[in-house]
Amino acid sequence: MEPWNTFVEGDNLDVLHALAAAGERFDLVYIDPPYNTGNDFAYADRWGRHDAWLAMMRPRLLAAREVMSERAAIFVSIDDNEAAHLRLLLDEVFGEDCFLAQLVVNLNPKGRQLGGGFATSHEYVLVYARDAKACALDASSPDLVDERDFPLAAGDGRRFRHLPLRNTNKKFNPVTAPTLAFEVYGDPASGRVATRPFEGSVAIKPVFGDGSPAVWRWSRPLIEERPDDLVCRLVKGRNGERVDVFQRDWLHAADGQSRRKKLRTIWLAEEIGSTDTAVAELKALVGHVFESPKPTGLVRRILATMPADARVIDFFAGSGTTGHAVALANVADGGSRSCLSVNSAEPTRVGSNAFNAGLASVADITRARLRAVAAALGGGLDERRH
Repeated sequence: MEPWNTFVEGDNLDVLHALAAAGERFDLVYIDPPYNTGNDFAYADRWGRHDAWLAMMRPRLLAAREVMSERAAIFVSIDDNEAAHLRLLLDEVFGEDCFLAQLVVNLNPKGRQLGGGFATSHEYVLVYARDAKACALDASSPDLVDERDFPLAAGDGRRFRHLPLRNTNKKFNPVTAPTLAFEVYGDPASGRVATRPFEGSVAIKPVFGDGSPAVWRWSRPLIEERPDDLVCRLVKGRNGERVDVFQRDWLHAADGQSRRKKLRTIWLAEEIGSTDTAVAELKALVGHVFESPKPTGLVRRILATMPADARVIDFFAGSGTTGHAVALANVADGGSRSCLSVNSAEPTRVGSNAFNAGLASVADITRARLRAVAAALGGGLDERRH
């Protein structure tokens, strides 16, 4: 069985070319490349900071595209310094039609207090598909579903809520959606609903609260297919009491699948963690040896958008957050994800926490964390050099 984590020490562009030549394919790319802040960015030439940064990123993104499967997606973390330039570069490499989202991630809820101007509290994650039509990404999550929104319980214990079967959007009416404007029959005493009259039933037409004509959300065949998910009830409207039809909207499906809710494009620190929680996670494993790591919660939310057997690659592996998140996700749901992390042997700064801890290169930081993850969570670790 493939280990959950593989670490390759080497130049990421060389590694990507080698993977492409070997026919390796990955379903998810997450990278947190060096941000072009002007202070700590090593790529600078006579053309200027932005051009140099883009010249560094372009071949790596092109190479990443070559190792992505048809169902793959790529997520790239970035801040304001290069977000606009990166968006244009990703449009160039993947195509504007493969753009999926520009996420705002609230990793510093207190806001950055150094320097002048605003207290910046966010970064971005840009999301693109390898092939928009074949991409397996599901932009939803069970974590956003609140059980308190489902106050009713069925005999088998499953929780649900009542939603009007009537379409509440006035854009949909008998003129714009004539096939959904028909009578159904219901009995408020028993709750039964059908498309044909039965003993004790009354005819029910869809109407808005003011009595104007509406349409149903379900077609006649769907109502006939799922009558047990409908209930007839007496309700009080502005024009008095009337009979209406409601859908039983289940928290969990009959097959046990968890309900999912569409992900918003703003991800809050309380949901995914912050830079502070990321530092604490890393410190618990190998010490405070990396500045501004990403929280595993951010990467786990990204992982949750893809199948549980996804092959993941992070070729700017940094402290090894992605590999750590893959192991945590597999432990949590029994998935078979695997992660290939790539980092270079760039020396750590003399006198830094990492250097003082005996970690001579950034690759040593990644390797140390992934070893600690394997020891704590299992899944194994394959270590290589390129």
